[in-house]
Amino acid sequence: MKVLALVNQKGGVGKTTTAVNLASCLAAAEKRCLLIDLDPQGNATSGLGFAKHDLTSSIYDVMVNEATLESVIIETDMPFLDLAPSNTQLVGAELELVSAFSRENKLANAIKKMNGPYEYIMIDCPPSLNLLTINALTASNGVVVPVQCEYYAMEGLSELMKTIQLVQNHLNPDLKVEGILLTMFDGRNNLARQVSGEVRNYFGEKVYNTVIPRNVKLSECPSHGRSIIMYDIQSKGAQSYLDMTQELIVKARSEHYNEQKASDKAQITYNA
Repeated sequence: MKVLALVNQKGGVGKTTTAVNLASCLAAAEKRCLLIDLDPQGNATSGLGFAKHDLTSSIYDVMVNEATLESVIIETDMPFLDLAPSNTQLVGAELELVSAFSRENKLANAIKKMNGPYEYIMIDCPPSLNLLTINALTASNGVVVPVQCEYYAMEGLSELMKTIQLVQNHLNPDLKVEGILLTMFDGRNNLARQVSGEVRNYFGEKVYNTVIPRNVKLSECPSHGRSIIMYDIQSKGAQSYLDMTQELIVKARSEHYNEQKASDKAQITYNA
C-alpha cells in the first residue's frame, strides 16, 4: 500500500487540487484509493462535493476520539475512490492532542488498524508544519511536494526538507521524498520557466516530468464539487493530472519490482 502525504507549508501552491485530482485519476485507473482530508479548511472534502459543515463524523473523530478510520470513511461518486472528510472541527485537534500519548502516531495507528483494501492513500495536509502534518508524515511512506512556479517557490522548501529529515530520524525511517511536482506553470512566463529550471537543477530526478499548467478549468471544478476529470476531461488540467498519475503508477510499479528482485536475491543467498 502506497501512502502519500501532499505537503507544502506555503499555501496556494495547488496542494489540495493535486490531492483531489491525483486521487480521482488513480480511481479512474481502477486503483482503489482513499483520500484523507487532514486540513481543517476541508477543501478536499468540499472539492469532492460534500458539505463539510453537515458531516456527522470526520477525521477529527479519528485523531481525537479514537474512532476507527473505517467509521468516518464515505464513498464518493467515483468507483474506487473513498474519502475521510474534514471540517473546521479539526482546528482544535492540535491543542487536544498536546497531552495525548504517542500523539505523532495517531494517524499511522489508525491506518495500520484499517482493513480497507486500498492500493493508495493520499493525505492532504494543512499549509503548515504542525502536529497534523507530522502525523501525516509519520503515517506515510512517501511525500509529494507541490511547488508553484512563482518567485517564492524555493522559499520554505529547505525548512520542509529539514522537517522530513527529522521525521525520518525519529519517527518514520521509511519515509522518503517521492517527488516534487511543479504546479501553476505558464510557459509564456519567463519567471515560470526560470523557477522550473532552478527546481530541476536543485532536486534533479526528484522532480516529476509532468508539469501542471495554470488552467481555468482546474480553478473552476472545486466550486462544482467535482474533480477535473469529472468536470472537463478534455482540458489541459485534466490531461496533465492523468499524465502525472501514469508517472506515479509506473514509478510505484518499478519500485515494487526492484524490491521484489532484492528480496528474491536475498532469499537465494540465504538458501545458498
